[in-house]
Amino acid sequence: MPPLASTSPRLTTLTLFGIRKGHWRWGLAQMGTSGPKLEKVPGLLFFKLLGSGHGKGFSIKPNFMRYGLMCTWQTEADADAFLQNSALMQEYRQHTHETWTIKLYPYQQHGQWDGQEPFNPTLPEKHTSGPIAVLTRASINWRALPGFWRFVPSTSKALENAEGLICSIGLGELPFIRQATFSVWESVEAMKNFAYKSPLHQEVMRRTRSENWYSEELFARFKPVASEGTWNGADPTASIL
Repeated sequence: MPPLASTSPRLTTLTLFGIRKGHWRWGLAQMGTSGPKLEKVPGLLFFKLLGSGHGKGFSIKPNFMRYGLMCTWQTEADADAFLQNSALMQEYRQHTHETWTIKLYPYQQHGQWDGQEPFNPTLPEKHTSGPIAVLTRASINWRALPGFWRFVPSTSKALENAEGLICSIGLGELPFIRQATFSVWESVEAMKNFAYKSPLHQEVMRRTRSENWYSEELFARFKPVASEGTWNGADPTASIL
């Protein structure tokens, strides 16, 4: 993977793949086989192949029919060339019944992902209005796993009824241990109402600190700028982008 060196805001893409019925073994295998191919993609600065869970947040139950690919790019042209024309994406299309991609620019990020800050540089402006996307990612300490998985699924389930939530999915690099949630909200106020006013979410945030749940964590906010394709049969962000 090339070093993360640029002064432009870091274009980020998240692509979700809906695996065709009967192709789940291929979907699982690509978590190990697509990496070397991605290493050679021009303009690709950082990438993560991601599995998914059932539900809208952290989930202990894997979903073998949905996978994700998160990337940061040197330029938008590099991203488009890969997404539209690359041999790897053509291979994915042969094994999927739908794909959905959202393009994002980061407003801010805190923390690290595998020792890197993949979403820097960020936009010079601050979020003022409109939709916002959020990524929460963590590596969970082994000794904290029982406490984490006792509390977090209930919080993730609360996302089902969160006011102002447009879409959300739980993603992960490694079951149980390396987890992430990506979500898009109608406004930053809606996101904050869930994050800071839900008693259950507040309790999880308190325990995260007091019980040292994470060995590494990252929190990022993004400006959604474009989307294409379908996720569960529709583009969830079509009405806002």
